[in-house]
Amino acid sequence: MNVDRMFRKVYHLLSLTSPRSLPLKPLHFPPVFSLSHLRPRRSPYDSVRSIRTSTAVMATSRLRNLVPANTVASEDASGGGASKGSVSSTAATTALDDEEDATLAVRYRLPPQEIKDIVDAPPLPALSFSPHRDKILFLKRRALPPLTELARPEEKLAGVRIDGKCNTRTRMSFYSGVGIHQLLPDGTLGPEIEVRGFPDGAKINFVTWSPDGRHLAFTIRFDEGESSTSKLRVWVAQVETGIARPLFKSEEIFLNAIFDNFVWVNDSSLLVCTIPQSRGDPPKKPLVPFGPKIQSNEQKNTIQVRTFQDLLKDEYDEDLFDYYTTSQLVLASLDGAVKEIGPPAVYTSMNPSPDQKYLLISSIHRPYSFIVPCGRFPKKVDVWTADGKFVRELCDLPLAEDIPIAFSSVRKGKRSLNWRADKPSTLYWHAFLALVETQDEGDAKVEVSPRDIIYTQPADPLEGEGPTVLHKLDLRFGGISWSDDSLALVYESWYKTRRTRTWVISPGSNDVSPRILFDRSSEDVYSDPGSPMLRRTPAGTYVLAKVKKENEEGTYLLLNGNGATPEGNIPFLDLFDTNTGNKERIWKSDKEKYYETVVALMSDEKEGDLPIDHLKILTSKESKTENTQYSIISWPEKKAVQITDFPHPYPQLASLQKELVKYQRKDGVQLTATLYLPPGYDPSRDGPLPCLFWSYPGEFKSKDAAGQVRGSPNEFAGIGPTSALLWLARRHALPLSFVFLLCFGVFYCFCNSSLFRTFLVFGLFAILSGPTIPIIGEGDVEANDSYVEQLVASAEAAVEEVVRRGVAHPDKIAVGGHSYGAFMTANLLAHAPHLFSCGIARSGAYNRTLTPFGFQNEDRTLWEATSTYAEMSPFMSANKIKKPILLIHGEEDSNSGTLTMQSDRFFNALKGHGVLSRLVILPFESHGYAARESIMHVLWESDRWLQKYCVSNTSNVNADSDASEKENLGTGSTDSESKPVAASGGGGPEASNS
Repeated sequence: MNVDRMFRKVYHLLSLTSPRSLPLKPLHFPPVFSLSHLRPRRSPYDSVRSIRTSTAVMATSRLRNLVPANTVASEDASGGGASKGSVSSTAATTALDDEEDATLAVRYRLPPQEIKDIVDAPPLPALSFSPHRDKILFLKRRALPPLTELARPEEKLAGVRIDGKCNTRTRMSFYSGVGIHQLLPDGTLGPEIEVRGFPDGAKINFVTWSPDGRHLAFTIRFDEGESSTSKLRVWVAQVETGIARPLFKSEEIFLNAIFDNFVWVNDSSLLVCTIPQSRGDPPKKPLVPFGPKIQSNEQKNTIQVRTFQDLLKDEYDEDLFDYYTTSQLVLASLDGAVKEIGPPAVYTSMNPSPDQKYLLISSIHRPYSFIVPCGRFPKKVDVWTADGKFVRELCDLPLAEDIPIAFSSVRKGKRSLNWRADKPSTLYWHAFLALVETQDEGDAKVEVSPRDIIYTQPADPLEGEGPTVLHKLDLRFGGISWSDDSLALVYESWYKTRRTRTWVISPGSNDVSPRILFDRSSEDVYSDPGSPMLRRTPAGTYVLAKVKKENEEGTYLLLNGNGATPEGNIPFLDLFDTNTGNKERIWKSDKEKYYETVVALMSDEKEGDLPIDHLKILTSKESKTENTQYSIISWPEKKAVQITDFPHPYPQLASLQKELVKYQRKDGVQLTATLYLPPGYDPSRDGPLPCLFWSYPGEFKSKDAAGQVRGSPNEFAGIGPTSALLWLARRHALPLSFVFLLCFGVFYCFCNSSLFRTFLVFGLFAILSGPTIPIIGEGDVEANDSYVEQLVASAEAAVEEVVRRGVAHPDKIAVGGHSYGAFMTANLLAHAPHLFSCGIARSGAYNRTLTPFGFQNEDRTLWEATSTYAEMSPFMSANKIKKPILLIHGEEDSNSGTLTMQSDRFFNALKGHGVLSRLVILPFESHGYAARESIMHVLWESDRWLQKYCVSNTSNVNADSDASEKENLGTGSTDSESKPVAASGGGGPEASNS
């Protein structure tokens, strides 16, 4: 007998002898719904024998399909539980030879240890540079929060989720500590000064530098206890010593952080949003309402709005919203002086003028709305003096329920009110405002020229002094970068055509005509000239960084670009002459091994133009296997000094393999993806692996732009807590009987070292990350009208490429995605069953009739594009899905359009057609998952699904698909989508309609 075959046969036989462990008692969260229909044969490499479990269903209305179930787990989410490799059971079990009809115990689980270790790795600190760029803060972060933090009560009001105990937005992360480092002249860091003086266990938020860099302001909060409150207090710390103290002497002054929180007015004073001290208890909801809830449109107004979450529902909600959001502004000095300014109101922003003479104050007020969030409530913008005296009202915008759903539509009236960053005058009439006013009533479908007009006006104009027209635009205003009276850049764009333009204007001269600097497609990344770098002024504002060259005339800007090329991004820094358009490349990334980017300008605190020889920039540097480090590069030598030395966050994957792959769709569109392979893997030696395909579709207006390469093959593989890349660390799940193979394996390695190397391959998966799925609509063609066809064609091309390369087993490819990627996943399982063995869909929307006034980048209504809405909805094709699909959703999803109901109803549709499916609802979680228990359970669910329906899949998908086609043709059917054929693996695949 061939030795290779003998080895595998012995391994196969011994793996069937793995014992089962004692049962574990189930807990009743998170909710899990499972439909075990026509389950496939278990792989002989699984350590768990097939079992059947029957239980009683729970009696609650929402959880009427909830059943306890068995699970494989190394430990429970708290760290205890069963021993590694054990199997828990909650009911009598009956062994079956060919199929398992079991559901899994309802309790939080942990993924395999190798995945858990990466997720639990301590996060790296965040960095913050001082105004003078001479000090750096290391803001220390904690690992994943416990579920108890998400379980805190929250009020859902006007699109905002409020933690009433803290009077903040809910689910706030925080820093656990702050370290201050001096940046020494040679570029190295001095010893750490720890910010101290507050009690242990403090949660730190909103860390900001004073304008002169001598103080820090931040907030402190604690977990609520018998002797402590969880409301936020403002603290300040001396940077030189790190000693911190409360800003307010009174312990009864708390921060209201629902909207704005605090801002430095000058070097020694802060303007703080506080909870009014006269505020009593929250309003109590009446047992009996005052009357019915009524909304009326007797005026026959046309109002179309997207699917918003957490809206106000009645008068009680309005009162509760006012209670939590109303603030009293307080001017506080570092010397202890405190002064209330202005009346209590729902203040949303506070912005001091550059000369520190005025305050730009925004607030919202009644009447509120039950159909739009608070961002569209009536908005008032006033100018006050710095000590709180009212100067004038700039605008009072009405309720904006009628903003059209077409992209590039905006609110009627004035918007984007802000201070000119280049006017730090000490005289009040030299503090300028810039504001924009629409000429098309905010409706993108109205053809008008000009569309937007930009005005400037003194903060406190003289009598009869009206606003001055600065510039007129035919597209939608996108912002201004100020320099001085001789130079400013104005940006405009139009989504429908993807057109973007940059204008050069002279704000102080009417004699100089505006001219277009750049006019291009925002999709064309190859033509992107880069963005101008800004420098900080002594007043604390940011203006265009103008550079001068020795003995040369001209106005030069620094353009910081991604440098997209067909080989990937090669970031650059150009010296750009705004008069001639000429540019000189003064720095670019190493393209051979590293990926480097310009992060910030470090020589920016002085007035006037910056000499090129004094240029200093902060850069980041990373490679496929080396995590990001920061360096400072100084001219003229351009010598780089590394200032950080962060450890590798997951050294077990330090030698993973990464490649940017290119391939072509059948219509000629160039596609790309990032292919990750486990450390030590060799396809010619080890053969194809199971593959996880994880993506997110995007819309384009041109095939050329859709085919451009984005990203760099040299970027470090950042792995988030729910990333698909976690499965690069997944090791083979070996049965306990493998211990009997060790002796044989040690002996056999001397006979066949190549097989021993194969057996020791670290990972179990190939990961195809971000394969481009362009949905293209050129000219007047709507991209989504051919969504399914383009989606399937893109997926087919990606799958064919990894199979051609020999890295992916054609029958063991799983597809997955989050949000719009979940929508993609369900559609691919419905319309391309020949490609994938199973799918994982997280927090998706599956029925587009539930978002009738547009979704994602679709701005037509359901009634304007009925067939497109129906054809794109996997809910409408639930009967065509025959491959196992795992649905995961946060129970408190706040994202527009992806209500938890979307997964509930989709699961019911799948169940109604006998589809092998499973629904996991995560308590307290929103659109993205935050709590450690939830994330670990999501990974456990995903790993179980992949092991069972991808790794252990034994069906030949293409053969089954061919058989399905033949059967369909034999019955005389002319439908391109054949009827399902029952088979192991979840009901059998069907033919593709591609």
